[in-house]
Amino acid sequence: MRLLDVAVLAVAAQLASYLRFDSLLHTADHIHTVMLCLCCALAFFMFPQSGVYVSWRGRFVSSMLGRLAASWAAVLLIGLLFSFLFHYAGQVSRLWLCYWYVIGSVLLTGYRAAVYLLLRRLRSYGFNTKRVVIVGYGQTGREMHKRARQQEQSGYQVAAVYIDGQDQDAPDLSLLAAVDRIKALDDVHDYAMSNRIDEIWITLPVSASSRLHELLYMLRNALMDVRWVPDMMGLQMLSSSMVEFLGMPTVDLNRPVADGLGGMCKHLLDKLFAAVVLVMLSPLFLIIAAGIKYASPGPVFFKQARLGLNGKKFMVYKFRSMKVHQEHQQITQATQHDPRITRIGQFLRRTSLDELPQFINVLIGDMSVVGPRPHAIQHNQMYEEILELYMARHRVKPGITGWAQIHGLRGGTDTVDKMERRVEFDLHYIRNWSLLMDLRIVVWTAFKGWTGKNAY
Repeated sequence: MRLLDVAVLAVAAQLASYLRFDSLLHTADHIHTVMLCLCCALAFFMFPQSGVYVSWRGRFVSSMLGRLAASWAAVLLIGLLFSFLFHYAGQVSRLWLCYWYVIGSVLLTGYRAAVYLLLRRLRSYGFNTKRVVIVGYGQTGREMHKRARQQEQSGYQVAAVYIDGQDQDAPDLSLLAAVDRIKALDDVHDYAMSNRIDEIWITLPVSASSRLHELLYMLRNALMDVRWVPDMMGLQMLSSSMVEFLGMPTVDLNRPVADGLGGMCKHLLDKLFAAVVLVMLSPLFLIIAAGIKYASPGPVFFKQARLGLNGKKFMVYKFRSMKVHQEHQQITQATQHDPRITRIGQFLRRTSLDELPQFINVLIGDMSVVGPRPHAIQHNQMYEEILELYMARHRVKPGITGWAQIHGLRGGTDTVDKMERRVEFDLHYIRNWSLLMDLRIVVWTAFKGWTGKNAY
C-alpha cells in the first residue's frame, strides 16, 4: 500500500505538470523533480505514522479520508519548507503544487474508496468477515451486537457472548438466537482459541472492574485483537468525552457541551440580545408596570430565589401577576382560575409577558436567553431525590425559554410525570447544545412559544 501510494503521487505530479507546464516534469525547473522525490520519500515514511494505514473496518470513512488528505498536505508543506531552507522556494511553481495536491488527494482517496466499496460488497455476502466474542451484555454490549448485525459492511460476525451475572434480565432473545452462550468467564479464552475467533470485545460494566483484570490476565497470551469498549452508556451522565488531563486520558462525565469557545460566544450573544430587547421593549415595560399598579397595590416586580449555574442562588425577576400575599413555608403553584391572580396578571401569564424582566437577569449574567427554566428552590429539593439527574439541569445557566418550552412543556409541574418529561427535554438540550439550536429555539419561541394551554 505504501509503494502504491508513492506511485500514485508520482503520477499525480506528472499530471499536475501537464496542467501547469504542458509537458512532463523533467522539462520544468529541476527543483520540481527534487520536490517530487523528496515528497514521495516523506509520504513513504510519514503516512504510517499518521494512521493512514490503519484498518477502516468499523470506522467512519469520512474521518479516514480526511486524515489522508491532511497527511498529504503536511507532506507538501514540509517539502516546501525544505526548498525554502535551500533557497529554491522562489523557483517552485505554486500553481503546480496546488494541482499536485488536488490531483494527489483525488487519486489517493479515489482508489481507497473503490477498495472500500468492493470490500463492503464482499462482506455483505459473508466474505472477509471477522468472528467476535462479546464479553459483557449490558446496554453497551447489546448495542455493539446490534450495530455489528446492522452494519454488515463492517464485516463483524458475533459468534458468542458471555452474559455477566448482573445482566441476566437484559438479553434480547432475537439477537441471541444464532449465537453461542459462554457460561463462565474462565471459558472465554478456551472458546476463542478453539472456534477461530478474530476479536474479543469486552463491555463489562464499571462495577465489574475486578473481573476485568481477571479476564485480561487470562487473555494475556491470546493471539487475537482484544478491544475494551467502556460501558459509558450505562453511566447516566451529561457527557462521556475523552480528554487528556495532567498527561493522562480521562473521561469527562459531567461537562456540558456549552463550554469553552462555544460557551463564550453564547455568553456574549446573551448579553447583546438582552440589551437590545430591554431597549426596544422599554415602552412596553412602562405600560405593563402601569397596568400592574392599577390592578392591585404592591411592587411592579416579583422577586424569588432560584438556583443558577452550578447551584448558585440568584433572584429571578418577573412582572407581578398576583395580589400581594404571604406563602407559608411552601410554594403553591398557580392553578386555573386561581383567585390570587389579578386580571392583568392572567393576561401576562398566559402570554408569558410576565417573564420579560428576566432579560435583566440575562444582562447581569445570572441567566441565559435559552436554557432550562429555573424552578422554585423547594421544588428542586423535592425532585432531586425523585428524578435521576434532576440537578444536572443546573450545570448550565437557566433560560427564559428552552427546548422543553417550545415542545409545549410550559406551565405547572404538579405531577412527577410532568416534571420528568420536562427534565428529559432539558437534558437533551444540554447534551446536544449548539448555537444553531439556540437560534432555532429563539425563533420558535417568537412565533409559537409564548402561549400555551398549561400556562395559568
